[in-house]
Amino acid sequence: MDKRKVIEAYQRGFITIQECAQILGIDSLEIMGMVGAPHGGERPRPVPRQSMNS
Repeated sequence: MDKRKVIEAYQRGFITIQECAQILGIDSLEIMGMVGAPHGGERPRPVPRQSMNS
């Protein structure tokens, strides 16, 4: 799998930093350095947007 696509999936909130590291086969701390993530761990999942007409 293309590393860029895995990192993009993390950045868009589709997978966690741990899942990203596991897919790439590297340590979580190493992946945090690659993507510039804070050392806090999990990135929050995106919240679905609601229509303004509700």
